[in-house]
Formats: sequence, structure tokens, C-alpha cells
Amino acid sequence: MSYQAPDKNLLPRSSVIINGALSQGSGISLPHIYPATGQVTGDIHLGSPADIDAAVAAARKAAPSWRALPGDKRRDLMFKLAALIERDAATLTHLCAVENGNAISGTMYMSYDGAQKFRYFGGWADKIQGAVISTWGGPAHDYVAYEPYGVIGAIIPWNGPFFATTMVVAPALAAGNCLVVKAPELAPYSVLRLGELFIEAGFPPGVFNVVAGGPDIGAAMVAHPGIDKIQFVGSGPTAKKVLRTAAETLKPCGLELGGKSAVIVFADADLQFAAQRGLSGAISANGQGCVNGTRLLVERPIYDQYLAMLGGIAGHIKIGDPLDQSTILGPVISESALNRILGIIGQAKQEGGRIVTGGERLGGDAANGFYLPITIVADVANDSNIAQHEVFGPVLSVTPFDSEEEAIELANGTAYGLGAYVHTQNLSRAHRMASALDSGMIHVNGSGEGMTPCAPFGGMKQSGYGRLGGEAGLHEFLRIKNVWMGLAKPQGA
Repeated sequence: MSYQAPDKNLLPRSSVIINGALSQGSGISLPHIYPATGQVTGDIHLGSPADIDAAVAAARKAAPSWRALPGDKRRDLMFKLAALIERDAATLTHLCAVENGNAISGTMYMSYDGAQKFRYFGGWADKIQGAVISTWGGPAHDYVAYEPYGVIGAIIPWNGPFFATTMVVAPALAAGNCLVVKAPELAPYSVLRLGELFIEAGFPPGVFNVVAGGPDIGAAMVAHPGIDKIQFVGSGPTAKKVLRTAAETLKPCGLELGGKSAVIVFADADLQFAAQRGLSGAISANGQGCVNGTRLLVERPIYDQYLAMLGGIAGHIKIGDPLDQSTILGPVISESALNRILGIIGQAKQEGGRIVTGGERLGGDAANGFYLPITIVADVANDSNIAQHEVFGPVLSVTPFDSEEEAIELANGTAYGLGAYVHTQNLSRAHRMASALDSGMIHVNGSGEGMTPCAPFGGMKQSGYGRLGGEAGLHEFLRIKNVWMGLAKPQGA
């Protein structure tokens, strides 16, 4: 297997962007490891809590004028940024692949998607409207206004940094907020490049600030009294730490967390299509996506046939160099992540799971990278570890069911509630399933196509709360104010 080397000329030259200026962080230096080869692409000078202090100060200084900027001016800046993202799509696509090993064939859409988010929410910037309330008890003018929080702190994960950043930043900006963004230390490149485009687009200094860093930077952001709201995208265990710290300042938080999304395949489904889409949970982001459908529930009459289809298609998925346009599946993020995933697969076998395909690290020319082929584990009990917890790798578990009611019970039988996918040609069943499933996003005969900027996205149960996307996503970054004005004439007038 041959590998294209990352183009180091495209890597951002800074790790901190504060008040419209690029610099190196004042924290430790950390080597970035390219997951495809295990080689160092370069050193990242991480930020420190002092950099967070500076970023928050810049955002707070910029907040009054950004809030006061007319909506059409904010809109035009966001449209200009969208155009720059599209202009630099090739660079951003390359960086998205290099930073975490995602196949470039799968990251190509991220630039288009990011540009569309800024266009969609830019269109909202001049359309934020309040409401007049019918008053009780006397003459008055009573109205509701929607106002920005001020400064939003966004903590971004490594598995899809550009996607997550644009998902948070676009609505927050349209609402009139300034931002401090923590770029993930494992994969900071695309977020830092986005920060450079903000400067080129002409955004006022301090409106968008980025600090690359690890857990200490996230903790400093959550604790900082100058940040008005935290939007956290990441894991449940880290979210609990965020909430404990945020409680000290009663800081509101939006949480977009993990999932164990079910793919429910009924016997009347288009099986070939359902098998192709069923594999997407192992392919998208190399299986490292929060909403990936990784828990396949299959009606028993087609169970063996569906497993055979999955295994057959999986054997044709090209694994290899993320920068090769023909590659479909790249590596996982790190050596430690790969070893953790292999441990989960081993435990699944001990608990009665049957390996249909995959299950072992790739060797040979791929041995230096962090590669695992698509792994399908059949006959999985719903109370097993692999069925109940995120694997975050190219691993699918498959479980049979005998009735619609059992499928619902199995699908809802985890602590998560982010996504669910149903394959059936029965329209009434599709509606029944959509109503009964405890998930924030449900796709029927699909696997992610409906996750667009105009649709709300978020979870239930331990998959978090709040929504990103659509009008609901805009309102996550607006506070409600009620204003009552008495209109009674002065006594004696």
C-alpha cells in the first residue's frame, strides 16, 4: 500500500487566532500524528488558559458592536465567508483528511456543507423577530425580544472538527454572538484554517477566536465568567465534567453527545439498498461518528440473507490511504483507539458474538497506520457491552428481532437517543416506528441524507439536549426578554 504524504505547505502556521491575529499558543508543544502512517506531520503549540483569557477578552470587547451590527451586514459577511470556504474547498478537504485520517472521498462534502450552513444561517441574521403579547389588566405594550447571549464558548471534538465547528458557529454568529472555539489538539487543522478565512472575509477582530488545546483549555473555557454559554460536542463522560464546572457559574450549556443508533431492517425493505446503507455506520468518519448507525436490528426471516449481503459488500470496500480518491475507509484516530476497539471486539466474542468479517488489525504495508477493516459482529445480545456502548470505530453489531414491538424495545433499550434508521416499504409502519423511537433524528430508508443545515439536530436521553440546525438551532443562541410598558395616562392629565 502506497501513501501520499500530507502537503505540509497547506498546514496552518498558527495554533491560536485571537482578536484577528495569528500566533502560536503559550502552552506545550504536541506532535500531530497522521493516523494513516503513524508519522508526525508537525508540532502544534497548544494554547494555555492565559490564551483563553485573552480570547474571551477580545470576544467581550467585540460583542457590543457585533450585536449592534445590522442583520443584513452580518448576513453579507457570512455569505462572503461561505464563498471563501468554497474557493478553498480543496485545501479544507485535504486538511480534514490529514488531521484525523478520514478518507478524502468522504470529506469532500464538508466544504460544501460548511458553506451552506453559513448561507442558511446568514439568511436568518436579518429575520430575527420578536412578538407582541396581548396584555391583561390595563393599557400597556407588552412584547418579547430575542437577544444574543454575548460570548459563546464552543468545545469541538476531533472526529469531525470542521463539520462540528460550522454547525455551532453559523447559528451563533447569525444570532449576534461572538465566539471562542477550542480546536481539538488531535485534529486542529481545519478549524484553524477556518479562522484564517474569517480574517480574510473581513469579520471584525474578536468576533471569532480559536485556541487549539486539550482538556485544560476546555476546562478553562467552561469555568470562565466571561463566557455566557457553552456549546459542547463530545462524549457523555466529558459532558458530565462540563456540567459540574458550569454549575459553579450557573452557565447554560448545550450538549451534542454520543449515540448508539439503531438501524432497523424489516423483511419488506429493499435489502440491497438497506445493506449498503447499513454499512455506512462503519464507513462514515471511519466509524467514528456520534450519529452513525452501528447497531443493526434485522427481522429474523431475512437475517441470514442480510448478513451475507453485508459481508459481501464489506469485502469490496477499499481501505487505505485517506488521500487517495478511491479509498472509502481510512484509519481510526490513534494506536490507543485501535487497541481499545480490538478489546471491545474481543469482549463481544466472549459474550457470544460471531465475527462475520474483519476483527483484526491490518498488517503488511498498513501496519504502521491505525487500520481496522469493517468488522461485523452477528448474534449480539442487546445487553452486551458492544450493543450498549459506543465503539467509535468501523464495527457493526447485528441482532435479530421477530416483531415490530420487539424492534422498538431493542432500539430504545440503550441510554442513548441520538439517531435511528428504519428500512421498510410499509408507510404506516414507518410512521409508527418514527413515533415510537426515542431518538432526536430518525431517517426512513436513508442513513444521514436528511442531516442538513435547515433541519434541527440533537439527541434525547444521554445523547444530550438542545438542537443545532434549523430555526431551533438559531434559538439555542438567543435569550428571551420580555418588555412591558405601561400606557396609562398620568393621573391628572
